[in-house]
Amino acid sequence: MTAETELTDLAAGIAREAGELALRRREEGVHLAATKSSLADIVTEADREVEALIRARLREARPGDGFLGEESDADAGVTGITWVVDPIDGTVNYAYGIPAYAVSIAAVQGEAVPGRWEALAAAVFAPAHDELFTAARGEGAWRGSLRLAVTSATPAGALLATGFGYDPATHDGDIATVRRVMPMARDLRRAGAASLDLAYVAAGRLDGYFERGLKPWDFAAGALLVAEAGGVVTRVDTASARPMLIAAGPDVHARLTVLLDEEA
Repeated sequence: MTAETELTDLAAGIAREAGELALRRREEGVHLAATKSSLADIVTEADREVEALIRARLREARPGDGFLGEESDADAGVTGITWVVDPIDGTVNYAYGIPAYAVSIAAVQGEAVPGRWEALAAAVFAPAHDELFTAARGEGAWRGSLRLAVTSATPAGALLATGFGYDPATHDGDIATVRRVMPMARDLRRAGAASLDLAYVAAGRLDGYFERGLKPWDFAAGALLVAEAGGVVTRVDTASARPMLIAAGPDVHARLTVLLDEEA
């Protein structure tokens, strides 16, 4: 067993436990804890409880590693490995009872900054659907025992996914981006959880995904899933406050990049 596989197994086990806790709390009833960047950007008590569980399990298993999570303070660690965690990706879906949410856990090596790390392991668990997506560097991407592969371009056009920021001031720009890519699209999906959008690209359920303004914990695990499934993940306009992430199979990625680079 490789070191990457061991990290993936750890991430998968913790993601499943954390997801089961999130599901129980959802069934008991969601309590809002705070808003973040805007009134629409919420955090629930479950987000904090689930992240605390993940952090505790990782500390028990690998006490020297760093931690970068959405809901708690970062810790640089001493091993050179950092866990990048979104305890409940898709919190608004979660709060409304829409089953498109997931626990996202990635292990990265190097500085815990996108573009400066190397992803080693990933797990994305969707508890409402009991689906676990995993990847280890050099070992492929998987849904359970099924190996994943991205799709190729088709004459019918690409089934694409995106997301919008919570700040109303960014909505016009996001809609303009959608208008720019629609000529190459078969249709568009907007599910509200970046980690699941990326997992679905890796699984061939989507042909491509693009979104501005993602945080590291939104895409750290999902990006490795796509890469290990044969896809390409890049970030453009990285000097801006809202970089664009593009993920797809090679053909669709190239076409999306032409359209979206023009916008940057």
